[in-house]
Amino acid sequence: MSDDRNLTRTHSHVATRDRSLILGQKGAVIWLTGLSGSGKSTLAYALERRLIGLGKLTFALDGDNVRMGLCKDLGFKPEDRNENIRRIGEVASLFAEAGLLVLTSFISPYRADRIAAKATSKGDFIEVYLDVSVDVCEKRDPKGLYKKARAGEIANFTGVSAPYEEPASPDVRVNTDELTVEQCVDKIVDHLRERGQFDVSSLRAEAAQEEAERAQS
Repeated sequence: MSDDRNLTRTHSHVATRDRSLILGQKGAVIWLTGLSGSGKSTLAYALERRLIGLGKLTFALDGDNVRMGLCKDLGFKPEDRNENIRRIGEVASLFAEAGLLVLTSFISPYRADRIAAKATSKGDFIEVYLDVSVDVCEKRDPKGLYKKARAGEIANFTGVSAPYEEPASPDVRVNTDELTVEQCVDKIVDHLRERGQFDVSSLRAEAAQEEAERAQS
């Protein structure tokens, strides 16, 4: 195993601003968190379709897909959950640095892990909490996971035999039991607009000012 003291971090010769100007958007990690069955994947893919329809470059990273590839060596013990979120936080950060609006749909049950993912992000980090009760999620149980967890067939299952720590102050809070998927998407897109995620006019003005200063020097 390599010694990290022999590693040197390198930086791109292309500014994040330049990518944003090409794409017409500011890169961001849109982090969907909530219990199994709260609707994270459904909402992430619906949001992805909406953003693409608006001409925005986006990509959804799904929890199951990541665990079948990048994190297939990890289980569901607390330390494995920590590492799972650490890895996806790093990957999502690279997507955001490239200028994409990356959508992550992970239970991410521990508050500290989500805070660490936010600290890692090289773009804006938007936490979206799917505030749906365990009772509602268990009634849905689309994958039959709650039933297996109650029967003791799945250990360390969030909401049954493992904790879920709710976000203290999420950027967006939605309840898929009270709102339709489209209404939830509307709420998130409205938030992105309000925070200027699609507005690069200030970046364009900044670039023009720098160019003018260079021309005068």
